[in-house]
Amino acid sequence: MRQPIRLADYTPPSHLIDQVELTFRLDPKATRVLSTIRLRPNPARPGADLRLDGEGLTLISATLDDAPLAQTPDATGLTLPAAALPDRPFTFAAEVEIDPRANTALEGLYISKGMFCTQCEAEGFRRITYYPDRPDVMAPFRVRIESGLPVLLSNGNPAGRGDGWAEWDDPHPKPAYLFALVAGDLIATRDRFTTRSGREVDLAIWVRQGDEDKTAYAMDALKRSMAWDERVYGREYDLDIFNIVAVDDFNMGAMENKGLNIFNSRYVLASPEIATDDDYASIERIIAHEYFHNWTGNRITCRDWFQLSLKEGLTVYRDQQFMADARGAATQRIGEALTLRSRQFREDGGPLAHPVRPEAYVEINNFYTATVYEKGAEVIRMLATLVGEAGYARALDLYFERHDGQACTIEDWLRVFQDATGRDLAQFKLWYAQAGTPRVRVTEEWKDGRFRLRLRQSVPPTPGQPKKAPMTIPLALGLIGANGQEVAPTQVVELDEPEITLDFDGLGARPVPSLLRGFSAPVVLEHDPEPGALAHLLAHDTDPFARWEAGRRLALQAASAMILDGAPADPAWLNALAPIVHDESLDPAFRALMLRLPEDETLAAHLADREYTPDPDAIHAARRAMRRALAERFAADLRGLVNGLERVVPYSPDAASAGRRALRLTALGLFAQIDRGEMAEATFKAADNMTEQLGALACLIDAGRGETALAAFHDRWRHERLVIDKWFALQTSHARPDCAVTTAQGLTRHPDFDWTNPNRFRALFGGLVGNHAGFHHASGAGYDLLADWLIRLDARNPQFAARMSTAFETWRRYDAGRQARARAALERIGAHDKLSRDMGEMVERMLE
Repeated sequence: MRQPIRLADYTPPSHLIDQVELTFRLDPKATRVLSTIRLRPNPARPGADLRLDGEGLTLISATLDDAPLAQTPDATGLTLPAAALPDRPFTFAAEVEIDPRANTALEGLYISKGMFCTQCEAEGFRRITYYPDRPDVMAPFRVRIESGLPVLLSNGNPAGRGDGWAEWDDPHPKPAYLFALVAGDLIATRDRFTTRSGREVDLAIWVRQGDEDKTAYAMDALKRSMAWDERVYGREYDLDIFNIVAVDDFNMGAMENKGLNIFNSRYVLASPEIATDDDYASIERIIAHEYFHNWTGNRITCRDWFQLSLKEGLTVYRDQQFMADARGAATQRIGEALTLRSRQFREDGGPLAHPVRPEAYVEINNFYTATVYEKGAEVIRMLATLVGEAGYARALDLYFERHDGQACTIEDWLRVFQDATGRDLAQFKLWYAQAGTPRVRVTEEWKDGRFRLRLRQSVPPTPGQPKKAPMTIPLALGLIGANGQEVAPTQVVELDEPEITLDFDGLGARPVPSLLRGFSAPVVLEHDPEPGALAHLLAHDTDPFARWEAGRRLALQAASAMILDGAPADPAWLNALAPIVHDESLDPAFRALMLRLPEDETLAAHLADREYTPDPDAIHAARRAMRRALAERFAADLRGLVNGLERVVPYSPDAASAGRRALRLTALGLFAQIDRGEMAEATFKAADNMTEQLGALACLIDAGRGETALAAFHDRWRHERLVIDKWFALQTSHARPDCAVTTAQGLTRHPDFDWTNPNRFRALFGGLVGNHAGFHHASGAGYDLLADWLIRLDARNPQFAARMSTAFETWRRYDAGRQARARAALERIGAHDKLSRDMGEMVERMLE
């Protein structure tokens, strides 16, 4: 394994690049890449060697100012010593041969079902040609593609086309990780967008034949994203054309390559028959995210990969703003909190914890994490809260003005806020430097009309960081009176010391504090409310997140009592939910969220956080008992919701319609606990959209009567690859825990299981890992099965295999028997003689 790369060791590039010219002569097994690179010495590093990265390349020829090079490459690149370089601008040219068909890692140039495509972030360009493959080296690119394929695409604007060739010119300097090329037999859905300055931009979404009728929503999302970015951030698109290509074999969700976004096909293709409401929302969000990168990632990029959150955290925050406007701020914010708690809090509390800006890495692909993305977005949300809406707008305008065309750092980012608002952000910067989820302990006092809150913060130790300094935490709170009225509106308190005290005077009765409103900071709140306080907040809180959180805490309390003490479902919890069940004035999407119980994994984390050893089987049984108790208590109401929220024809993916379906399917899932899936079967047979068909199918599997419906589902959709992904995922995620592993094993032998396709592998094994009691079966069979397949996958696609290995990151929270079996599985992976550095780093961190 290579030595760690450290932030402290950063040095500027030895040379800068003024122009890149590339010619691709495409061939599945022997593509020739001709590069001409015009370089000049960097005054910041005089007399330095020039290092050109390159991996898996066959060097045909190389010249320096037309003179043949004497140097030969090593396994990772080519070094030109300073003594052999002129102290002036010069031209390096090379011709290399690469084998796209053999590139199973899906990094660099590879082939997906006959289509040539690229993925260069983070370090894929070095698999294409010799180049200083680092984000702080930016240059304009001109590309020529030679091939008999009909569609030849690259970054920028089209510069010429003829029989068997096409040329593209990107005038905007970019790092190599943003380079893109696509060549194939594709069909385009076309449209146009007029910018606010009146420029016409050609839009195209390229897909395989047969998929062209599934691109309308993606195109609509793109146009709305472009208009939103102009309206909210003042950012206008800067090329004549914007292309999106859907690719089946893709490790990530999508890639923001300048002018040529490449997407996992699951985040482009949609129709009511094959896509769920969640699919539509994901397409909308990811289309927006990648488009927003044009300014926050492309025009302004990161100096080095330690600064990754500079582009990703900011762009996630921007896509969250967009989705709040498009689909409702309240439910979106609850969804963001659920995602952060399930993925990032878990990461922050385990062996893979790292700061938003890491200090070292072995393989950068392992740091495309929830911490960098989602926690990074929360850091920017807190910053926006602290400086206010106007201050945030001034800072962003200054950021774009000052740093357009540059590769920047977190320090550059924070400096524009300091300059625009006058605020000292030295302490706030700790959010980028310290790992771990801060904890805020809240205690109450009530005496003689004075209500006092004491807030005390702490940050737990994490790998490499045993001691932490106090953070700046914006905590939004209000007070709800005994009569249900708000007696203190929302205020944002800055907790920037180990402990602070807040006094509220002149109150006639003891209020109930409404804390962490709007999920104002990514912290764990430790608060023991007075008896009945949570039910009071659930009934009366004016903040949607805090109201939902009250219901969530009641459910967690009820579940904990059932798991630890064998208690029945708490009647107080059921009584508190009654107003939600009956209040038809509430947003249906919000009611659906309120009626959904915490997942098994969430319950395990909740128990472990309170220093109990979670028992996956007891958790699963308690949650099923809670669902049945909820169904029995509100049986008539649930039946009424299922019948009263009949589908709207024609189907629409808009937020309001999706909310109605979400509530209907939530009610259907609960009712299936007591009618053994009778209504679910009728819904499955009558469904005219994938949302209801798939939701009903899940209910049937849970009720133990899914076999016939699963067969019918497969028979109907066997030619729709994205639907068959859902078929695989549904079976492993909803299988009974005692047969989840055998179900997964059987599915690995199914003729439709293509383990080399990331979507299909993720569907099957992601479903198994999501089946908490099934994956963590006491036998260790889940651990062993996943380890077997990760070893196999690692030899073919190390980046994706390492990402899937995070299923093991919580292994230490369970009992000694499960720990021993999980450790053995990890050690078996780590002992493999051909382990990649991607997987090696992950296993080492999880075992430390």
